[in-house]
Amino acid sequence: MGASKRFNAISTIINADPVSDSFDYMNEPSGALYGTNVFSPDVMKNVLPKQVYRSLMDTIRDGKPLDMSTADAVASAMKDWALSKGASHYAHIFYPLTGRTAEKHDSFFEPDGYGKIVEFTGATLLRQEPDASSFPSGGLRATHQARGYTAWDPTSPAYVLETPNGVTLCIPTAFVSWTGEALDNKTPLLRSKQVLDVQARRLLKLFGHDHVSMVSATAGAEQEYFLVDKNFAVSRPDLYITGRTLFGAAPPKGQEFEDQYFGLIPTRVKAFMLDVERELYKLGVPVKTRHNEVAPGQYEVAPVYEFANVAHDHQQLIMNLLTRVADRHGLFCTLHEKPFAGINGSGKHVNFSLGNSTQGNLLEPGKTPHENLQFLTFSTAVIRGVYKYAPVMRAAIASASNDHRLGANEAPPAIMSVYLGEQLSDVFEQLKGGELTSSLEASFLNLGADVLPVLPAHAGDRNRTSPFAFTGNKFEFRAVGSSQAIAMPLTVLNTIVADSLDYISTKLEAMEGDFDTNVVAVLSEIAKEVAPIIFDGNGYSEEWHQEAERRGLPNLRTTVDALPTLTSTETVEVFERFGVLSSAELESRKEIALEQYVKTLEMEAKMVLKVGRTQIFPAAIRYQRELASTCADLKVVGITFDTVTLDKMTLSVKLLQDNLNELEALLNHEVEGETLEHATHLKEAVLPKMAEIRTLADSLEAFVADDIWPLPTYQEMLFIR
Repeated sequence: MGASKRFNAISTIINADPVSDSFDYMNEPSGALYGTNVFSPDVMKNVLPKQVYRSLMDTIRDGKPLDMSTADAVASAMKDWALSKGASHYAHIFYPLTGRTAEKHDSFFEPDGYGKIVEFTGATLLRQEPDASSFPSGGLRATHQARGYTAWDPTSPAYVLETPNGVTLCIPTAFVSWTGEALDNKTPLLRSKQVLDVQARRLLKLFGHDHVSMVSATAGAEQEYFLVDKNFAVSRPDLYITGRTLFGAAPPKGQEFEDQYFGLIPTRVKAFMLDVERELYKLGVPVKTRHNEVAPGQYEVAPVYEFANVAHDHQQLIMNLLTRVADRHGLFCTLHEKPFAGINGSGKHVNFSLGNSTQGNLLEPGKTPHENLQFLTFSTAVIRGVYKYAPVMRAAIASASNDHRLGANEAPPAIMSVYLGEQLSDVFEQLKGGELTSSLEASFLNLGADVLPVLPAHAGDRNRTSPFAFTGNKFEFRAVGSSQAIAMPLTVLNTIVADSLDYISTKLEAMEGDFDTNVVAVLSEIAKEVAPIIFDGNGYSEEWHQEAERRGLPNLRTTVDALPTLTSTETVEVFERFGVLSSAELESRKEIALEQYVKTLEMEAKMVLKVGRTQIFPAAIRYQRELASTCADLKVVGITFDTVTLDKMTLSVKLLQDNLNELEALLNHEVEGETLEHATHLKEAVLPKMAEIRTLADSLEAFVADDIWPLPTYQEMLFIR
């Protein structure tokens, strides 16, 4: 019987020995591992000639053009360092438009007729040529045009990645076509980083700063994820293949007791977390926080801030290691935004700020009126960017999986709005009036017991329902999905903030008179313009949807609604003006995202058909036969048996069969037009039919005999570890 897999899985889990490790925490603390596998500035300082080191640091720290003459020296030192770590291969790591990480490994060793020699030159470091034919390009190249290049990104450190059977030198790179178009997520991010630097320095000089170092966006992405025992996961083809459960009745206990959030971390899960952290420490990923999340089986890991491009690379490493280390512990890690219906899904809150080594965090309130005016100017630039380009921000986080989460009373709605908090909202109200006269002061909280300390109170609370919230010295983009690469959201933020900085600087450069007065005048004009997007209330409420419509804010509820904005006139104009993405590159990203949406829903629909027909329908038929046999046997001995359950089973089985057939017909339906029309058909016809089938299957699970039901249940997957 299919249910035997469930029972065997449970037996295996409860009888399993915990994963043990010989790591000596007392004599070799985890902190001592930090960065040991990274070709870091400290390592480079020790192994590179001084002139080469200084030149490379000018590129990394100040954004100066890379001196190509340094490549041979860097390659030689990097090779020797990697070999000393046990590496046998090197790999250019790149980030294609699949949203995943890609790599091609080459050996350091080449035969020369007599033995083996080590080969790794500056040219090899700078450029490799992986086959680009099987990566999505969205029309940027023809199928037969397969050439693509990876180009070394010196601003993201190389590292060695250890596996049980070997060590590989990993070199972060950009990935472009033969004609130079970006085929990846890294290249536009680096372009936008440069644009932001130029415009931020321009504005800072207007504020009177003579010495201004490179300005960079910084980011720290909080990663949520679910863990399920692998024995359960492999018995759930829907979860194992698609990342989410396409069937599953709600368990008697979910998250309603609110006892999971920040609760005690289960021993097995903590062992997994420690293992992940240890690997990340070696790679220089600054993970800081771990805890239970709201839903049962849900957890979070969060790093501290880094330069945005490095934060992206490290975020990809975090996702890769979560899934890899989970397998080592007999667990299955899913990063899907909504793996289980009826409980909270997973997001990836991206904390965003910008700053440099000379002026510090530019979104940090200052100590003097002039410093605070500078803070307000940069904050206003961010808010204006979100207001003016809200549709493309929504498009940057659009996916089939994130559609299940946004607006589901657990995540921000699809409406882009900005939460400022009481203090900053008060300042903006004053700006709308044309002057700044006062600021709300932070107070102190007396907790009512003398043994407890008096705590400083922030001038405003936090708002978990806002998609884009100011949280003291940064903005938090809360709508990003847990499975998504953060490169595109960061690229959009960098570009739209650069646009606002350009707008403000151009205004100020044309004005005469007192500079501070001019700044207030410009900010006042912007504050009036962006007022509709500032909202500090409950984003989950239906009233907000009505209010947002009244304010004229876009409400792009689904991926199909959002993605066309990537090629709108406004989007193309700003991205081409700053040289971040061309119209062709934007078109390719729209097309690829639509294709991924189509492929995701087609895969899920096929899985519904497969599981529905080969597991759920046969289980229901067996139970129906069992009930019918019981009724017949009782009738033979003269006992009339109530057939309510059998009647209900018969109707449900028939409806399930009919709906599966209808889904197959909808899936096979030929759609005229482009990818957008195909995506629309899947959204409007296939997805609702999948939901109908799920409702029927979940109702069957509620009364089919447990020893017949073939799929591991929510109760088992979420609570048995």
